[in-house]
Amino acid sequence: MRVLVTGAKGQLGQDVIHIFGQAGHEVIPCSRQELDVTDLNQCRQIIASYRPDCVIHCAAYTAVDAAESDIDGAYLVNAIGTRNVARSAEQVGAKLVYVSTDYVFLGTHDRAYHEYDSTDPRTVYGQTKLAGEQIVRDFSTKWFIVRASWLFGLQGSNFVKTMLSLGQEKPLLQVVDDQKGSPTYTVDLARFLLQVSTTEKYGIYHASNRGSCTWFEFTKAIFEEAEEQLGIKIKASLQPCTTAQFPRPAPRPANSVMDHLSIRLNQLQDLPHWREGLKQFMLDMKQHPELYLK
Repeated sequence: MRVLVTGAKGQLGQDVIHIFGQAGHEVIPCSRQELDVTDLNQCRQIIASYRPDCVIHCAAYTAVDAAESDIDGAYLVNAIGTRNVARSAEQVGAKLVYVSTDYVFLGTHDRAYHEYDSTDPRTVYGQTKLAGEQIVRDFSTKWFIVRASWLFGLQGSNFVKTMLSLGQEKPLLQVVDDQKGSPTYTVDLARFLLQVSTTEKYGIYHASNRGSCTWFEFTKAIFEEAEEQLGIKIKASLQPCTTAQFPRPAPRPANSVMDHLSIRLNQLQDLPHWREGLKQFMLDMKQHPELYLK
């Protein structure tokens, strides 16, 4: 299968390239330098020239807080950019995999969200990603919408790396304990994208690592795994706090845990538990210390 990847230099995009290549597929990596998704003509020309069997659309505007004041910029990438990619993929008959987010939900349910729950995003970021979802459904005939959450990986910066740095520097860390979600290792997500993209089981999927925790519980696990797997000495003591103590421009969902209904119904292999994903991340980091920011 010939696979074109947008956002190829991003945290997820780099793992998608590696995982698909490792599986023997021909991968065409397109970073922003090679493919500006906001340019319709460029999208048409490049995708038509490569004629991929599948497009994995990882390119996105992901600065959640910045999007609250940069509404046009967020919609340009997440909505118009997705339209450009979707139309161009459709013209060559390619499957389209659109990576979406838990932020499409309101985040106030007392249970995990499944794929067919009503969406109601509170943030500009969530609204733009939902717009992208609708565009995929409008312009594509062979589509997968894959919602993920709390991503962390070896490439670039993320919550895990930030906490590891702060944990070695600060005597005290306050971490939010009233937001619940599912941390997701980008390698595990990339493997799921590989699995689903080789099928014709089109539709919406929730693909996070299994299980759930709060940011405080996640941080505690990060420190435990770092000390056990990497021998890192954590000096910070952890203290739980509330969302209200750390107001942000974009409101955070209190509950962004996602039920994997579509994975079960389509008899696909689910992602590992988030704690397993975190442990594997630490082991992979041990093999690639140059990717650790500290």
